[in-house]
Amino acid sequence: MKTYKNPFLIERADPFIGKGSVCFMGTEKEYYFFTASYPAVGDVEHGYDRIILRRASTVEGLSCAEEVTVWEAHEDGEFCYHIWAPEIHKIGGIWYILFTAAPKSDRWQIRPCMLRCVDEEKMMEKSGWQEIGHVKALKEDHFSFREFSLDMTYLENRGNHYMAWAQKGEKSNIYMAKIRPETPWQLDSMPILLTTPEYPWEIVNEKVNEGPFFWKENGRIYLFFSASGTGSEYCVGCMYAEEDSDLMDCSSWKKLDHPIFSTADVPDEYGPGHNSVVKDEEGTTLFVYHARPSEHDKGTCGYSNCHPLYDPCRHTRIRRLIWDEEKLPKVL
Repeated sequence: MKTYKNPFLIERADPFIGKGSVCFMGTEKEYYFFTASYPAVGDVEHGYDRIILRRASTVEGLSCAEEVTVWEAHEDGEFCYHIWAPEIHKIGGIWYILFTAAPKSDRWQIRPCMLRCVDEEKMMEKSGWQEIGHVKALKEDHFSFREFSLDMTYLENRGNHYMAWAQKGEKSNIYMAKIRPETPWQLDSMPILLTTPEYPWEIVNEKVNEGPFFWKENGRIYLFFSASGTGSEYCVGCMYAEEDSDLMDCSSWKKLDHPIFSTADVPDEYGPGHNSVVKDEEGTTLFVYHARPSEHDKGTCGYSNCHPLYDPCRHTRIRRLIWDEEKLPKVL
């Protein structure tokens, strides 16, 4: 069983590793992809301004693969600030990148956006991607994306397709709606509320549930999410539903009353969170996340006086994910 260096990648927060096929000259080949938030150093004017992508035939290969910028923030208009938490998914046979952006006029008017791959042979180049723009709600939906919204992720299950995202009102909650795979930038249902901060570990500094990520295993759909502020209090929670249940019925979902992963679980790491999950080429289930080094908590990393969002020392890390006898997740 492989082990992965820790940190896996320096200064890459909100890490996403996924796997899928790409067509080259009529031949399909499987690859792993890595993307993450490109850091801002000190303030919003110095980063969070691009989407980066790596590709390799193994998970380990991503650590040394060339990192390319496939899209850059605009100088003006709707897509200028806080380019956060990109994810790459193949939906209806087409690759998309989900991300968030804010306009020049208001850097906190953050909303989910999408890019579409228009040429798989050029997906590691800017010319391989087309801007779709903001994800849109139904006309009769006067709630979705009306406020600060981010961290969109995707799920396919039994022929149905879903998007989930975090949206902040008095609290940051996680919502989900159906989509059609041919038009994934358009919600196809009213949203349901999946989780809201309610336990003490979810409301430290901030009342936050964010960074949702779906994973299918053991006949279940697991939803991992991150809670509280983005400092050392950051941690990961989990809820799940049976794979054959109605996922748009809130009663199908069960939420654990404790975090599955927190600072207490990882010596010399602080604020683990915003995870993704992937199986490596040996079939081992991996938990991919970011966490800060001990230097941050000691105030010696050089950026500890910054707002946590503009401290670049959130590093990508990888651990093994296993399941207990009740099919609940445990990070090793």
